[in-house]
Amino acid sequence: MEVSVIKIGNSKGIRFSKTILEKYNIKDKVHLILEKGKIIIQPIATPRKGWEEAFEKMNQNGDDRLLFEDVFEDETLEEWN
Repeated sequence: MEVSVIKIGNSKGIRFSKTILEKYNIKDKVHLILEKGKIIIQPIATPRKGWEEAFEKMNQNGDDRLLFEDVFEDETLEEWN
């Protein structure tokens, strides 16, 4: 795919179409890899971003309780011996 290099202030850059940004899940930052005469642009995956805040909010709301007990009354551990 051929793209134009455009002037951005004193620098130059390229623009990504909305389709490419969505397809490759590109948000605010990317990894830039320089390798054997190539420039590789790789999305930064942050799948757990915001989890800490979400868990804190769950705790404050009392939503972090177990859905079922972790030990059942009729559970025997004999088969593991």
